[in-house]
Amino acid sequence: MGQSQMFAKPTVLVVEDEPLLRMMAVDLVEDAGFEALEAANADEAIKILECRSDICVVFTDIDMPGSMDGLLLAAAVRDRWPPIEIILTSGHVHISEVEVPHGGVFFSKPYDHSALTRTLQSMASGSGH
Repeated sequence: MGQSQMFAKPTVLVVEDEPLLRMMAVDLVEDAGFEALEAANADEAIKILECRSDICVVFTDIDMPGSMDGLLLAAAVRDRWPPIEIILTSGHVHISEVEVPHGGVFFSKPYDHSALTRTLQSMASGSGH
């Protein structure tokens, strides 16, 4: 294992169907000190998750086209990859704590960048949120 591997940044998978919002979310994740991977929908996200073992957080929009929305993606992540933390966001849908998978967090859009950054850093450090 090379030296760069030992000090790799934690990886966050950003799942957002709107390109501009995805770009902004990726910038926020990278500014918070993480490597960001991008997916335009849940199907792409699942393919990435199946190929990568270094993802520590999935940051997903709820309202997305495709075979599953962000809530179903979050449930699949919780079921198949339990250690991965989950952040859900939406500007259209408001969900209750009961609908958020165990250990997940919900942020309404527009989200508070500093609160989201703190949550990402807390999740990646393993100290919860």
